[in-house]
Amino acid sequence: MTAHSPTRRTVLTTGVAVAGAAAGTVVLAACGGDSGTSGSSQNTGSAAAAPSGTTVAALNDVPLGQAKSVTVDGKPAILARPTETTAACFSAVCPHQGATVAPEGDAIKCPLHGSQFDTLTGALEKGPADTGLTPIPVKVEGQNVVTA
Repeated sequence: MTAHSPTRRTVLTTGVAVAGAAAGTVVLAACGGDSGTSGSSQNTGSAAAAPSGTTVAALNDVPLGQAKSVTVDGKPAILARPTETTAACFSAVCPHQGATVAPEGDAIKCPLHGSQFDTLTGALEKGPADTGLTPIPVKVEGQNVVTA
């Protein structure tokens, strides 16, 4: 090995540091508020990072007109079923300060400061958040909901 060749340890620790910095950027983006229009879904979170075709859940696992908490690519998400044959998915990270939201009754609620979002669309219904939840593209394939 020459003096200019990186060691395995250097490569691994540099990779971890770079990955950690990238993850920190994503977390900061998800925690920051957006000055966008109330009700818009213009968050820049990376919730849609799952590879296309990744199974989120079985369509029948979500009751018609309701939503449930799921994970997409290891991140918290909300899966909704607006109609018998369609599904919608959103990041479960509150755009206000990054808390994890969850379906509760007829809304998706943030336990930290009380923001509320529409169960079927993720649109903002009540602040202090100033945008809706970040959409995650999904589609129904057979009996499953998969990332699009």
